[in-house]
Amino acid sequence: MAQTGRPLSPHLQVYKWQVQMASSILHRATGIILAVGSLLIVWGLASLAAGPEAYATFTACAGSGFGMLVLMGWTLAFFYHLANGIRHLVQDTGKGYAIASFVRSSWTAIIVAIVLTVVTWAYVLAGSHA
Repeated sequence: MAQTGRPLSPHLQVYKWQVQMASSILHRATGIILAVGSLLIVWGLASLAAGPEAYATFTACAGSGFGMLVLMGWTLAFFYHLANGIRHLVQDTGKGYAIASFVRSSWTAIIVAIVLTVVTWAYVLAGSHA
C-alpha cells in the first residue's frame, strides 16, 4: 500500500466510551431490533386471523419464559428508540448541543426507557388490565 502521509482514522478501541457514543449505537441497534421484532407482531396478528389453534401456538410461545424475555427486550428497545427519537427531535430545533446537555439527555433517554418498560411490564404481569 502506498504511503499517502495522511493520518489514519483511529478505531473504536482508541476512543474512551461515553454515553453519547453508546446512545448513538443503541439507537441504531434498537431500530434493527424493532424491525425484526415487528415480525413477531405480524406472526401474532396472522395467527389470530388463522384461528384458535394457530393463536394458541403463538400465545404458548409468547407466554414462555424465553418469549416473555424477548417481548420485554422488544419493549425496552421500543421505549428507548422512542425516547431517543424525541431527544433527536429536540436537537433538530438547535437545542441540546452543549456537552453537558447532550450527556444529560442521553442518560434521560436511557432512564426513561427503563422506567417505562418496568411500568408497562408491571402492569401487564399484575393482570390489572381490562
